[in-house]
This record gives sequence, structure tokens and C-alpha cells, in this order.
Amino acid sequence: MTTNYCIISNNKSKFLTKFKGCILDKRERDFIDGFKNYLSIEKNFSEHTLDAYCSDIVAYILWLDGISCVDVDFNKLREYLHFIQRFDYKKTTIARKTASIRTFYKYLFRERYTDSNPALSLSAPKRPKSLPKFLTTEEVEKILNNVKIDTPAGFRNKVILELLWATGMRVSELSNLNFGDLNLEENEIRVFGKGAKERIVLVSQRAKQYLEQYITTARKLIAPEYNTNEINDNTPLFINSTGFRLQNKTIRKAINDVVEKIELPKKVTPHVFRHSFATRLIENGADLRVVQELLGHAGISNTQIYTHISMKHMQEVYESAHPHS
Repeated sequence: MTTNYCIISNNKSKFLTKFKGCILDKRERDFIDGFKNYLSIEKNFSEHTLDAYCSDIVAYILWLDGISCVDVDFNKLREYLHFIQRFDYKKTTIARKTASIRTFYKYLFRERYTDSNPALSLSAPKRPKSLPKFLTTEEVEKILNNVKIDTPAGFRNKVILELLWATGMRVSELSNLNFGDLNLEENEIRVFGKGAKERIVLVSQRAKQYLEQYITTARKLIAPEYNTNEINDNTPLFINSTGFRLQNKTIRKAINDVVEKIELPKKVTPHVFRHSFATRLIENGADLRVVQELLGHAGISNTQIYTHISMKHMQEVYESAHPHS
């Protein structure tokens, strides 16, 4: 099936990138299909990031208006960035669109669709620095204690949130878990992060007990009409009602349902659980390199931001508790 795309402006003058109406030619579709596979298989991007990058490239190709993407130079790329800056995008969005183009041309050059990489020196506006949002331990426990576990799917959701809190996994890493990744005797789970990089995360005793109970009881009841008893190393750990691998959006919905129920005045996502996990470790004296390994960060600079969160939290506690602050 051919996907149709077009570029339009809505009443807020925002540049939208993915709508039915305009058709890319076959070669361009092949470029995008190959790029999508590259992002999914080799870069191990989440579905959300993959869709965003591909939509960015569709919009860019359509803007070229008949000029082949393999025939442009650096100046043409700069012209496109100048064009999209006329709209009300945030700097983070401009930065992502720039990253999409850089990654796209890296892929084209690697596959020898182009003789040079015109995006090699392409730079994006600096992203505004902001500290990641996180939950207090009390807020996390309140969420965990209010997950409805009166159904097999509800108990599965409880186990998932316990694991997010205990391990700091990304939601895509968790949904991609297979039985062969488990080493519960040693309280370890193997995960594959960005770029398919393998690492080991540690599981708390509490999360392990919930997980073992899910495996022995709840899992087979989630999809009773399907044969879920045949398990090998490649069998998905978390499944939906049809016996297939659970999708990220189901996990996000499970979190949203609980947050709305308890009326927590914060936006909570799976990544907020990851931030909360790292923040607690730093606040309790964990070595920065250990936290880096557990999170799967490529560089220590990505992990150091949690020390800033910890210092900010410490300052807030000091100002609220000290009589002369």
C-alpha cells in the first residue's frame, strides 16, 4: 500500500508533515523505507522517534519540490532550515528535524546513494537546558499501589511499572524483552538499548517476585484463546490479549489511567520513571559511573544531569527546612 503525504499549514501557521494527498515517487519511497528499517533495526529507535524522523524526511523531500534529495548541497539544506524556522516550532523540534536530516544523509552516504554527505556540517540551534522531571518515592509508591490488579492485564501492568521503577529501563527496552533476556536467579535482565547496545540491569527482590508471579499465573490468562504456553528464548515476555508483544502505547495508557485516578498534578510518562530511578540512586550516594552503566548512557555527560537534579532538590529541602534560609 502506498502512503500519501503532503505539507500544509494549519490555522496556527505550523508546518505539518504527514497528511494524505501528495504522492512520493518510487525512488523516494524506497529511500524512506530503507531509512525506516535502518532506524528500527540498526539504531533501535522507538516507534515514536522512528515516526517523527520519517515524517521529518517526508516533509523535507516534498519541500524540495522535484529536486532529488541525493542532488542537494549544503546550501540547500541551510535554505530548508531557514524555511522551517519561519514557523512556530520550539528549538527542540528544530533540533530534532536537523538530526533527522543528518541521520538521513548519513544513511544515504553509507548505502552509496550519494557520493558525499552534504549534512556533515549541518548544525542545529542549541536545545534549551532543562532538568528532567521526576517523581518522589512517595509519588511512585502511590502510583504503584493504585494499579488495578483484579484482572490478568491489570496485574501485568503492575509488574511493568514495578520493573520501570526498579530498573530504569526505557519503555521500548521493556516491551522488547524476551524470556531469553531473563536471569532471575541473579536478579539480572539483559536489555538492548539505543543502537542495539546490550547491557545488564538489576532487578529488586520485590519486582522479581511480581515478575515471577506474572510468568507463572497471569501471563497465560491474558490471552486465553491463544497458545501462550510454548515458550523459548525469543518469546515476548509481555503480551496483549491476542498473544502478541505488548506495545508501548499500552504501557503509557496504563500509567495515564492511574495518574488520572489519583489526581497526581504531574505529567507522568515511562521516561519519568527512568528519571526518577536515576535521581533516587544519585541522591542515595550511587557512583555516577554505575548509574551510567545501568541507564545505558553512551557518555557520562548524559548522566551528570541527575546530579543537578539532586542538588536542586537538596536546595529546596534546605530552604523549606532551615529557619534562617
